[in-house]
Amino acid sequence: MRLFLDASILFTAAHNPHGKAAFLVEAGDAGHWELVTSFHAREEAHRNLARKYPECLDDFEALLSGVHIVGHPPDLPVPPGLVDKDRPIFRAALASEATHLLTGDLRHFGPFMNQPNRTLGVLIQTVAAFLAALSSRGGSGGRA
Repeated sequence: MRLFLDASILFTAAHNPHGKAAFLVEAGDAGHWELVTSFHAREEAHRNLARKYPECLDDFEALLSGVHIVGHPPDLPVPPGLVDKDRPIFRAALASEATHLLTGDLRHFGPFMNQPNRTLGVLIQTVAAFLAALSSRGGSGGRA
């Protein structure tokens, strides 16, 4: 499995080291799945952390050590109705061949969650939904 982490997941993992997002990153570091994000998501998370939780910036840089960072090709398709500001995130997830796009953005990505038939095969979920689905399957799914 290849998990694409958007800015909200990176932000949460850095400022809440005992939460689900941080667990997800730790499990990726342990080899249970591949972790990917984009330069765009990384910069957004960094900017928000610097503004709200500057004391967490060292933790943020450390958690990125196990995350592959990709660009977002502007010519890739997006699901109809996806807002402009989230198109670079989706395109980066698609370009990285992510199986999942994990986000906390329910406002913009909510209508597309758990509907890979609408999102070009990428399963968009919250971290909680991903972990719940993983738990119900009884495993980590291994590496892609």
